[in-house]
Amino acid sequence: MSTDVTAFRTPGLGDQTYLLVHEGKGVLVDPQRDIDRFLSAAAERDVDLRFVLETHLHNDYVSGGEQAALRTGAELVLPAAAAPAYRHTPAFHLEDLDGGAGLTVRPVHTPGHTPEHTSYLVLIDGEPVALFSGGSLLVASAGRPDLLGPERARSLARLQHVSLRRLAALPPGVALYPTHGEGSFCTATGAGRLTSTIGAELRTNPLLAIGDPETLADTLLAAPMPIPAFYRHMGPANTLGVPPMPPVQVPELDAPAPGTHVVDLRPRQAQARGMLPGSYGIELDDDFGSWTGWLLPYAEPITLVAEPGQDVAPAVTQLAQIGVDTVRGVLRGPGAAATQTYELAGLDAFVKLLARPGAQLLDVRMPAEREQTPLAGAVERFLPDLFAQGVPGELDPARPVLVACASGRRAAIAAALLAREGYRPIVLTGAGVAELGTALRDHRAA
Repeated sequence: MSTDVTAFRTPGLGDQTYLLVHEGKGVLVDPQRDIDRFLSAAAERDVDLRFVLETHLHNDYVSGGEQAALRTGAELVLPAAAAPAYRHTPAFHLEDLDGGAGLTVRPVHTPGHTPEHTSYLVLIDGEPVALFSGGSLLVASAGRPDLLGPERARSLARLQHVSLRRLAALPPGVALYPTHGEGSFCTATGAGRLTSTIGAELRTNPLLAIGDPETLADTLLAAPMPIPAFYRHMGPANTLGVPPMPPVQVPELDAPAPGTHVVDLRPRQAQARGMLPGSYGIELDDDFGSWTGWLLPYAEPITLVAEPGQDVAPAVTQLAQIGVDTVRGVLRGPGAAATQTYELAGLDAFVKLLARPGAQLLDVRMPAEREQTPLAGAVERFLPDLFAQGVPGELDPARPVLVACASGRRAAIAAALLAREGYRPIVLTGAGVAELGTALRDHRAA
């Protein structure tokens, strides 16, 4: 008898989808919209996909659950209180679902991350072996309770206390497979490893040591992370149903499609040399879709600018994962029209520029990052706030603006916006604020 679990990581969203296989029977948990990668893995192993399970109406991506069930004939299971607009089996607390071959799925109502949230305990021949905890109990953390608004946050945080203790009472050897993990904005505190066991969490998860619901609520709500702007569109989409994934191939263009936002996804070195006037610069990485969905008006038409030969399929896929199906095409290299520029500076050069009289510095990190590692003398504006509120009035467009973050990625995105607005940005690249602070202290001591 064999049972195994395959995890499919989506780094840019900090999430995982799981495929559990037992004696040829399969259970797919919290699938993202690009379902081909999951279904191909199941088909390669000749798996009879019995269930597609959703732990909650997701806030951070649009689901592929309905389409996966339609493609395979699997039974789509959602929390009973979710009540989506499409056909599904409602999961009621402790009402077992029989998957055959000794495989049983037991729903466990675990409100807190969302009101309807349900975890799924998998039993093999009556013995509990695996828990798919979605956004409830996470590795060294728990799902945040404030995504549905501050009015409900404390009530949900108290419910999270009940749910965590409910799951912690399971046998210590049960494997823990949460959907949200490191890099997810759905975690209340910094999640660590991706998977664990109930026993390991009892020993190491600080939230399980909190015995009082109010104290847990205080802890979960003490310093919440920002909420990406596109999150507010995910719940409604997952309630109403999501169409199939669009093709990842897009037309090749000679000029930006009319009425589109131009997003340059080339490496920052190419962007710095020249971008199309009025374009945004978000170089392609695992979190391209998240930043684009957060910073630009949601789901408005987009033209991509890429290097010759650069694969844009990952960009289209990431956007589709959050319901943005509006890429109109790709322009290969902006050519002579690329007159919007910014500068890149390594650590030593950046420190020397900061030492000049009248130097102005912009810090685009999150508030919690700034509090942990302050950058003296900097004008502070979190990157999404820079897009939403505009460039701080303290910055003089007649003088260069030095821009820093933790690694250079967000600073480069900010620099493209500053250049678009007529400023002269210089990005700290290849280093971040931590290294900059040390270098500044050494420079002043020399």
